[in-house]
Amino acid sequence: MMTNKMKRTYKRLLALAAVLAAVAAQPAVAQRIKGSDTVLPVSQEAAEAFMAAGGRARVTVTGGGTGVGISALLDGTTDIAMASRPVKFSERMKLARAGKELRQTVVARDALAVVVNPRNPVSHLTRGQLEDIFRGKVTNWSQVRDPVTGRRGDDLKIIVYSRETSSGTYEFFKTSVLREKNYMAGVLSMPATGAVIQSVSQTRGAIGYVGMAYVNPRVKALRVSYDNRNFVYPSMATGRSRAYPIVRELYYYYTADREAAVRPFVSYLLSPAGQKIVMRSGYVPVR
Repeated sequence: MMTNKMKRTYKRLLALAAVLAAVAAQPAVAQRIKGSDTVLPVSQEAAEAFMAAGGRARVTVTGGGTGVGISALLDGTTDIAMASRPVKFSERMKLARAGKELRQTVVARDALAVVVNPRNPVSHLTRGQLEDIFRGKVTNWSQVRDPVTGRRGDDLKIIVYSRETSSGTYEFFKTSVLREKNYMAGVLSMPATGAVIQSVSQTRGAIGYVGMAYVNPRVKALRVSYDNRNFVYPSMATGRSRAYPIVRELYYYYTADREAAVRPFVSYLLSPAGQKIVMRSGYVPVR
């Protein structure tokens, strides 16, 4: 026979079980992540791992570029904007006017690789040479002398590929490599990083830039120098040590009113498990 104490304990356990069952029956909260194509691969893999680990959210991840992600954050069609550059002052002002307080988290770092066709004999370039090429001052590879090997490029027109203006990668390359000078008028703008890789791999005279995680045997990443002496290849080690000169931070942006909702996923990406995904995806961990 149950004592009164046992009955009370039993009732409490039944009540707790009912609460747990109700929580488990609730649909997972949908979270939308949108923006930078650079941050896209690691965010997709992290979202899958997060949901598989029992994260209480259905996370959907789409690209489109940093500018697209921040615009979606402004109009409320995404919960997290992926960005491969810091948010602009004008974007902050738009969010402030809309009554939205911005939050920022650095989730990874990336070495931005300059890539050419594998048949191109040039393997080293200075920042100044890159500026001359991307601004259209040098238009044929025969005008380009490899600073280390001394070999000149083949007699081929230089075909310059860039990301489109909404891309954070476009903005960062302009700031870091071109020192805020304008790209050449004839630059070919690509809608996504994969399109840059495909175009450079198929065009002997091509040059472009991509996040390190996208480098594959179809293109050749160059060793780059900002001091005209030390030429460094983009890699996990040189990105982490900052020996490679074209390194940037990768961001998640969200608004204060959505911080509690997105925090579990952001925390997961910053956890040891999440940072392993960052490394496995070809990015430099921040922790």
